[in-house]
Amino acid sequence: MHYVGIGKIMIGRWYIFFLLISLSSFTDDSFKDEQLRYARVRQAYADKGLGMQELLAEKKLETDQLRLYLRAFKKEKKIELWGKKSSDSFYQHIKTYRVCQTSGGSGPKRQQGDLQIPEGFYHINLFNPHSHFYLSLGINYPNRSDQILGVRNNLGGEIFIHGACVTIGCLPITDPGIKELYIFCVEAKNNGQTKIPVTIFPSELTETEFSRLSMRNQSDSDKMGLWTDLKKGYNIFNEKKQLPIIEFLPSGRHAVTEAVYP
Repeated sequence: MHYVGIGKIMIGRWYIFFLLISLSSFTDDSFKDEQLRYARVRQAYADKGLGMQELLAEKKLETDQLRLYLRAFKKEKKIELWGKKSSDSFYQHIKTYRVCQTSGGSGPKRQQGDLQIPEGFYHINLFNPHSHFYLSLGINYPNRSDQILGVRNNLGGEIFIHGACVTIGCLPITDPGIKELYIFCVEAKNNGQTKIPVTIFPSELTETEFSRLSMRNQSDSDKMGLWTDLKKGYNIFNEKKQLPIIEFLPSGRHAVTEAVYP
């Protein structure tokens, strides 16, 4: 009887263990579910969800296969949203958002307090549903290049695309703008895109514009090195509508090469 009692207890414990595992499989929330716990995200879907679906339908895209890419241009004060299906090779332009305020000038951010908006190859690394500026999407500044070329131990951080219309180094696109862009990004991440690339340019790097920047900054090797790398990425995407492959080099520069798709 003693051993039978122990057996019953062990069986009971295993039953409870497997029951808890089974229940947890039904209660695991998706990333979107977690975001929808916040009132501002729910409001963003209420205000912009239908419009988002209409924009995707125009491009024959669906949220369950959505992959995004963002290009920001400081001089032109805009952020372009590009998208594709996970099975596609080519991106389509979905929408352009106006950056309503900027700070600093052309060139990368190299230290805290310089008021510069960063320039370079980044990705979204944070979703903030309770931002001081309604909603915000964090950019992974400082990236590996910034860490090499910036002022060590004084690089700053917390660079966001956000709502409202104020900035000391971020990219504000107003509350209506961030509501829409935020839920686009929620959908992409919820459906498997772990990193949403963001490239920040000083301006649209046409041949004419790049020549203008080069003439004015030819003695600034830091700016010219970065802009040369950004120009390569700009050209590849403009010509192919495909993301280049970016490798961060020990010098702080980048190897920018065209991806090979089947």
